[in-house]
Amino acid sequence: MEAIRISCAGFPTRRQFDEFIKHFSVLCPEVQSSRYDEVIASKKILEKVGLKGYQIGKTKVFLRAGQMAELVAQRNEVIGRSACTIQRNVRSFFARKFFLLLQDSAIRIQSICRGQLARDFYEWRRRDMASLMIGKFGRMFLAKKTYKLLCISVVSIQTGLRGMAACNELSYRRKEKAAITIQSHFCGFVARIHYKRMKKAAVTTQCAWRVRVARRELRKLKM
Repeated sequence: MEAIRISCAGFPTRRQFDEFIKHFSVLCPEVQSSRYDEVIASKKILEKVGLKGYQIGKTKVFLRAGQMAELVAQRNEVIGRSACTIQRNVRSFFARKFFLLLQDSAIRIQSICRGQLARDFYEWRRRDMASLMIGKFGRMFLAKKTYKLLCISVVSIQTGLRGMAACNELSYRRKEKAAITIQSHFCGFVARIHYKRMKKAAVTTQCAWRVRVARRELRKLKM
């Protein structure tokens, strides 16, 4: 009879406290995180929603017509928002995870590419240095070879010039010696001719003088 009276008074919907709290606690999150009495928790949920005209019994919550639909609508709205938030957070989590994975992959790819570029640059640099060293040693070898050939040529030219100078000196000395010999023989020849002439002149003079003296003596004897 009491239930019929309450229904007739305008409270067609009624729920047990535990069922009501379990079903609509999403509308008031602090009820879930705090240990409230069932009556206080039910009142907080209804106050949070802003319903008026409800009644709180000893074991049940009594709602007027349409209030249950409003609670269900608000619950669905909260659940929808929560689902959107969860989906957004999940999508953000997977997006961040994918971004971090993509970033890590990009960093790894960049590291591999940079390492390969560094190795290629090092190999190119090593080959370039090797080619420079080969060119350097090649030029050094050619310079040494040219220098040795030049030294040999200079020594050969110096030897030839010194030999030529020695030959010229020897020829000059031979000519000088020959000239001295010729001059000596010529001077001797001239001296001998002069001596012979002087001797002949002296003999001739002596003969003439002796003839004269002899004639003078002869004249004295004849007298």
